[in-house]
Amino acid sequence: MPQTLAFLLLPGFSMMGLMSAIEPLRVANRFRGELYRWRLVSQDGVAVAASNGMSLNVDGSLELADALDALFVVAGFEPLAHYHNRLGHWLHRREQQLKVLGGIDTGSFVLAEAGLFQRQRLTLHWEAIEAFRERYPSLQVTQELFEIDGRRITSAGGTSSLDLMLSLIAQDHGEALAVQVSEQFVLGRIRTHQDHQRMQVASRYDLHNKKLVKVIAEMERHCEEPLPCEILAGRVGVTVRQLERLFRHHLNSTPSAFYLGLRLGKARQLLRQSDLSVLEVGLACGFESASYFSRCYRKHFAASPSRDRHERPVS
Repeated sequence: MPQTLAFLLLPGFSMMGLMSAIEPLRVANRFRGELYRWRLVSQDGVAVAASNGMSLNVDGSLELADALDALFVVAGFEPLAHYHNRLGHWLHRREQQLKVLGGIDTGSFVLAEAGLFQRQRLTLHWEAIEAFRERYPSLQVTQELFEIDGRRITSAGGTSSLDLMLSLIAQDHGEALAVQVSEQFVLGRIRTHQDHQRMQVASRYDLHNKKLVKVIAEMERHCEEPLPCEILAGRVGVTVRQLERLFRHHLNSTPSAFYLGLRLGKARQLLRQSDLSVLEVGLACGFESASYFSRCYRKHFAASPSRDRHERPVS
């Protein structure tokens, strides 16, 4: 019997995340017959607009999602804006009947809000990870492309949904079919769940100096409690003056200015992806006062934190 999957679309969902999940199933069917069926559902049964402004018609409302093997919640920006207790109760009831309950992009927020994660590993889009950790500090969130942990399956959205489905196809029907499907999408290789969502520091900043790469990685790990330059320099075995020369030569910046930019970038993610107050966001990014945080933020982004909170990121 073919497996039947449903994708619950929330307004502002990731179109790329959804299509990257469905297309591998379509191609698998092309090679082996009807292995998979899928349905699109929304909470009220009407078309849903994605983050790119395009609307998709659905097959029906939540009531249509019967006799399923798997259900994936597909979200994007502001996933909890469309969450309510009725949806949470419905997910709890369905959870007992499903082999898999998962999330795509920020769909993990909805499952977490409904209390459907316990000790399972999960992932979601990297931009929303910090906000997720702030809201659900006890849950095990990773930066992997996807996570398969028992009956909970999550992907970071975008093209990582394709990697997830290729992994599931290989698990269900063999590696050879997964390779066949991947070749139809002109993929150089099938990425595993251990591949990180973001480029490593060296690639992201086009750096080849190992000491500088290590220092930036330390900065990214310590945004809430920033490390002094003396400690950062000591961890890579250079003096503060040598560290300043490295930043000036390779990044045309100073260690303190670069570090501040990282922290403010994290703050912008939290403002746009969480309901933390401006003060809470500032504290989470290493600023001791709301006024100092606001001044730095306004200077860096030419907008106040409160104004930027209501601006949607580019899709």
